[in-house]
Amino acid sequence: MIKAVIFDLDNTLVDFSLLKKQAVRGGVTAMLEAGLRADVEAVYRRIFAIYEEKGWEYQTVFDDVILEFNGRYDHKYLAAAISGYKKSREAALKPYPAVYATLIALIKKGIKLAVVSDAPGREAWLRLYQLNFHHLFDVVVTHSDSGVFKPSPLPFRMALERLKAAPEECLMLGDWPERDMIGAKNIGMRTVFARYGDIFNTVDHGADYEIDRFDGILDIIATLNGENA
Repeated sequence: MIKAVIFDLDNTLVDFSLLKKQAVRGGVTAMLEAGLRADVEAVYRRIFAIYEEKGWEYQTVFDDVILEFNGRYDHKYLAAAISGYKKSREAALKPYPAVYATLIALIKKGIKLAVVSDAPGREAWLRLYQLNFHHLFDVVVTHSDSGVFKPSPLPFRMALERLKAAPEECLMLGDWPERDMIGAKNIGMRTVFARYGDIFNTVDHGADYEIDRFDGILDIIATLNGENA
């Protein structure tokens, strides 16, 4: 009997890849409009190279590129970048199709909902509040809460403990096989791969199930709980 579902956040509930691209584009454009003399595509590519090296939540990427392309630090360019980034991020921050309706449907079934994310607490909660999802989840566990990244069992166990659910009573839905699928399966949870959020063209995800749309989770739960009998 499935009593709870744990979701990854980025590229599972929200298209984080698109969000990041549009937000960075907005920040870079704003810097150039403020007077930074550089090629927009060169700055854009350099920012993503830094993210690849230092992590997608690296907070001082604009500081780094301003020093690199301008030769010295300039608060005007940084202010423009932050402002442009935030405006573009807010415009791009949207859930995948059917996410909200599916979450409501799960709640009506009495299914408890949780988020387990590798994002820092502040960033994860900002996204949840901006999406107006903050009130839908019974439990939210971020990297700030656990201090470790998936596939460590700790964040999953923290979520299960707070949900008061056993591993076999819970599904994990995520887009990252090496973190979401392996981490959840290692403690006995069944797993669902979010094919719609996969940015790596994954062939072997190792999950128990796969869905092409977010609302596909409803059919899986109905089958496991005997509702389709």
